[in-house]
Amino acid sequence: MKSVIRWLLAFVAGVATAAVSGSVIQTQLNLARLIELQAEISVLVRLETTAFDLLHFAPIYAIIVALAFLVALLTATGLARAFGRGWFGLHGLAGFVAVAAALGVMSLMLPVTAIAAARSVAGIVLLSLGGILGGWVYAIVLRPVHVRQNGQN
Repeated sequence: MKSVIRWLLAFVAGVATAAVSGSVIQTQLNLARLIELQAEISVLVRLETTAFDLLHFAPIYAIIVALAFLVALLTATGLARAFGRGWFGLHGLAGFVAVAAALGVMSLMLPVTAIAAARSVAGIVLLSLGGILGGWVYAIVLRPVHVRQNGQN
């Protein structure tokens, strides 16, 4: 039971990290686009927009991330345990690939790009970097005792 709770805590923490960072990235890329169109964006508007997106976009994005992370992080955990190494690297890579794959699948399935920041390769890469952070947080919370004691990565 303790291991299930620890896994759930790790998973929720990883998803939340990726969703919050992805939401902030999405907001800032959208505001940058508006600035390119000569819109004036004050620091206050930037903060208000970021807060709004954290409340309204991040929860929806978290569902997308959770579905992608479920497969990717379980696979990374299995591989890291099987090989006995690469705990943080595999989970970070899994987070990156999970977000990139989810964005790619959405792009193929939907008639429009649902996440504006994912309209460019740079935006997809930046959002996927949030996946790395989420994968690392998952790995830190879930890491086995031998990884903590030996300082293995």
